[in-house]
Amino acid sequence: MMEELFPFGRHPKHILNEMKWRGFDLSDVEIEILHRGAPSNRIHARASEIALGRSFFTYMGTDIPYHRIEKIVYKGRTVFSRADIVKGQ
Repeated sequence: MMEELFPFGRHPKHILNEMKWRGFDLSDVEIEILHRGAPSNRIHARASEIALGRSFFTYMGTDIPYHRIEKIVYKGRTVFSRADIVKGQ
């Protein structure tokens, strides 16, 4: 089932939207976001803490483009990783 839900190469926006509309508990979804100036240039948020938009998502009052999402993890399983895309996996 998870392979059907999270096929390789999908855009993070589509993955998060699918999880939302299928009724996944978004507090179980951790998102790693590229954020210059933060420790290690990364921040971590729960999907339940963001609002999905068309080109951006909102976290703590700030609009952030989806291309800043580095990784999405659901219950300990990585379902999206930009590093995997770069490696061609």
